[in-house]
Amino acid sequence: MRVSENHRRARKQLARASTLTALTMSAALALSGVAVADDITNDLDLTVDTAAEVLPLNVGGANGTTSLYVKPQGGDGKNGCNLTGGTALTLAVSSSDTAVATVSPASVTFTSCGTVQQLTVTPVAEGSATVSATQMTNTSQGSFNMSPATFTVTVAPPANSAPSLSVSGIEGGASYAKGAVPDATCEVADTEDGPSSFPATLSAVTGPYAVDGIGTQTASCTYTDGGGLAASASETYSIVDQSAPVITYTLDPATPDGDNDWYRSDVSLTWHVSEPESPGSVALTGCVDQLVTTDQSLTGYTCSATSAGGSAAEQTVSLKRDATAPVVDNDVTVSGTAGHNGWYTSDVAVTFTATDVLSGPASASTTATSSGEGAAIEVASPAFTDAAGNTTPTGAVTKSYKVDKAAPTTPTLVGGPDGSYYYGDDPSAPTCESTDATSGLVDCVVTGGGTSVGTHSYTATATDVAGNSSTSTLTYTVLAWTLTGFRQPVDMGSVWNTVKGGSTVPLKFEVFAGPTELTDTAVVASFRTAKVSCTSGTGTEDPIEILSTGGTSLRYDTTGGQFIQNWKTPTGAGTCYTATMTTQDGSSISARFKLK
Repeated sequence: MRVSENHRRARKQLARASTLTALTMSAALALSGVAVADDITNDLDLTVDTAAEVLPLNVGGANGTTSLYVKPQGGDGKNGCNLTGGTALTLAVSSSDTAVATVSPASVTFTSCGTVQQLTVTPVAEGSATVSATQMTNTSQGSFNMSPATFTVTVAPPANSAPSLSVSGIEGGASYAKGAVPDATCEVADTEDGPSSFPATLSAVTGPYAVDGIGTQTASCTYTDGGGLAASASETYSIVDQSAPVITYTLDPATPDGDNDWYRSDVSLTWHVSEPESPGSVALTGCVDQLVTTDQSLTGYTCSATSAGGSAAEQTVSLKRDATAPVVDNDVTVSGTAGHNGWYTSDVAVTFTATDVLSGPASASTTATSSGEGAAIEVASPAFTDAAGNTTPTGAVTKSYKVDKAAPTTPTLVGGPDGSYYYGDDPSAPTCESTDATSGLVDCVVTGGGTSVGTHSYTATATDVAGNSSTSTLTYTVLAWTLTGFRQPVDMGSVWNTVKGGSTVPLKFEVFAGPTELTDTAVVASFRTAKVSCTSGTGTEDPIEILSTGGTSLRYDTTGGQFIQNWKTPTGAGTCYTATMTTQDGSSISARFKLK
């Protein structure tokens, strides 16, 4: 049993008034000198007293609920609630007779006067039991009055409920064959009286064929239980005659002699209608025998019949005849890698298309692929079969194509550089040679090469008439010259060569192409100086001991066997320069100078 709405409203009112009530009672009791404990009460009514409230329940009925809460009384020398500062009160809750009713939970804990704990009471048997609360633990400094929490549970016998009635054996709206109607039974379900069953009452059959027992019938049930409550139920169903005409037919040939249900020869259709119970009442619609002797698309022939016993479902027999093979079209679609001059450089895929007026070809287009190479490669149309199984033989249409799938022989490079050579010793470019056995060779061309220092290659490409090509490569290396110097009086590396500004310094060096010394001043591409920071880099200083008084043009000294480039340094002390000589092959040497 659920707590009434009035109880819930009263509980909210009590909660709102709890503080005011506690203060008022505390003040009154303080004047009288009496200490009052906080009350533990239920919410079954609106009062807080020692009189036990009553919670009525029924055997087999719903559980009952109530809530316990703390009602402050402002006693124990303390205004307001006794449960403050993290204190707690735990109560044991029990039923005086668990054979009549049980209560859960078995214990509840309050940590403030705002805590509400719900109890659930379960009815077990007829009788009366008392639910009460006793203190288990109390960590507060105050005391609590448990008597207002006590209530009485009265469990009454079950209430009478109306019976439930249904019709079994037959299904409402169903149809049953005459003579095969199932027995209809009334099924009773009653909480107090228990289940029972008895035969249903059948109505007379109604409908246009009721005289033959064909039509509609109702099975009805009524029942009143021991408490005087009544129930009724009924189901209506149909009784049908299954002796309607039966339609069959015969085909000759019995099954199609082609594919996919096509006939490729003449076929006959003969109808048969059977009605053994009322043959004189049979009425036919359609049911005309047929003989198909010419090609035709799918055509339906129907037969339907009715009698006093009902109507036979319309029967349809669909026949199609195709005795003509597909026709291959002379126009084709060609795919492949097209080369030059009408040649193909791959196998040729030729797509042939066939048409068929009636059943259509099983595949409307089929692709055949060439085989071999030559100037007249034939591709024949494949066999085409229509959906009925008629076949057009292979080769009904034939096409010729030029096919050269092979590239010319790998070209041979003749002449040209062999491995490596030094810059400036450029050999002649190579030529190439190749052959082609099918369409013939068009040309053999050599491209590439290079004369700068580094790795280079020549590529020979041979191309045939069909456009196929093959290549080969000749790789070689152009070697750099070897430079020696600068020689004394100039130091190389990280050394700062010191010299008075305005002096002429001789820069001496040699150039070799392998073991061969080069003496032509044309091998030198440039001589440049650049002003740099005197603090960049590290290194020692070394004075220039020998200066020159000659001109500043580049010359080769045959006596000393070396090049000499006189450099007239700028005037002004405290500046630094780099002097760099670069040869035609891109090689270079540098030295650093600091002017004093």
